[in-house]
Amino acid sequence: IKPYEKTSGVSGKLNSIGSDTLNNLMGLWMEGFKKTYPNIKTEFEGKGSSTAPPALIKGSSQLGPMSREMKSTEIDEFEKKFGYKPTAIPVAIDALAVYVHKDNPVKGLTLEQLDSIFSSTKKRGGSDITKWGQVGLDAWATKPISLYGRNSASGTYGYFKKNVLNGGDYRDSVKEQPGSSAVVQGIAADLSGLGYSGIGYRTSGVRAIALGETTSALSDPSLANCLSGDYPLARFLVVYVNKKPGKPLDTLTAEFIKYVISKEGQEVVVKDGYYPLPANVVAEQLKAIK
Repeated sequence: IKPYEKTSGVSGKLNSIGSDTLNNLMGLWMEGFKKTYPNIKTEFEGKGSSTAPPALIKGSSQLGPMSREMKSTEIDEFEKKFGYKPTAIPVAIDALAVYVHKDNPVKGLTLEQLDSIFSSTKKRGGSDITKWGQVGLDAWATKPISLYGRNSASGTYGYFKKNVLNGGDYRDSVKEQPGSSAVVQGIAADLSGLGYSGIGYRTSGVRAIALGETTSALSDPSLANCLSGDYPLARFLVVYVNKKPGKPLDTLTAEFIKYVISKEGQEVVVKDGYYPLPANVVAEQLKAIK
C-alpha cells in the first residue's frame, strides 16, 4: 500500500456521522489528515450506523461510516433523493469478536450455541442455553450467563442479529449498551459476562473466543482467519459517500478517503486494533472514487 501524497486545493469542512465501531478510527484519521492540511475543519459523531444514511441524504455529512451494509430501504431512500445509489468504500477489516471475562476458561462457541444463548427465537434450531455448564464449563455448572450487547441504532447489533441469530430476536435479558467500549467494560467487570463488540475494542480484562459453525471448526479472530474466511464474523468496516456516477468525488472527501486507505491510514487501523485492507482492495477503491 503506497504512502499518501499531499495535493493542492484541499479546503473546507469535513463532516462524518455514523458508526460507533468506527468512531475511534474516524477521530485518528481526521487528526492525521488535519496534520497534512491544517486549514481544514473536521467534525465527527459516532452514535450508530443507522445515523449515517439519513445524514448523507440530508447532506449534513460527506462521510457515512457503517459497520454493516446499508439496508435496501436505506439505499432506496438515498436513490429517491439523488437518482443513484451511495458508494461504499471498505476502510478496514473487523473481526466482530465475542468476548468473555479474562478468567472465563471457555475455549469457544459454535454459532448455534451463540444463537441459543442470545436469541429468544433460536432460528438455528438449538435449545435454550442460560448457564455456563450447558457449554461445557462443569465447574461453572449453575453459573448464569450474563449477556451484553448493543442497542438497535448500532450496525453491530444488526450484523450480529443477521449473521448469528439468522434474523431472529434478541432475548430481553441482553443488557443493551450505548457503545462498543461499554460492552467490553461490562464484561471485564462481570465474571459471567458474554457479549459482542469490534476487535478494536479488546482490552486486557476480556478474552475474544474462537467461533465456528461446528465445534471441530472453531477459529480465533485473527487477521489470517478473517482473510481465509475461517473466522465466521469477519467483516469490512465501510464509509459510504455520495458519488455521482461518472463524476469524481469532491476534492476534500476524495483526498480524505485516499488518506484513509493509504499506508499511513492503514497503519492507524493496526494501531487501533483492527486489521488493514489487502493491497488489492485498496487498488479497487482508488479506482472507485475516480
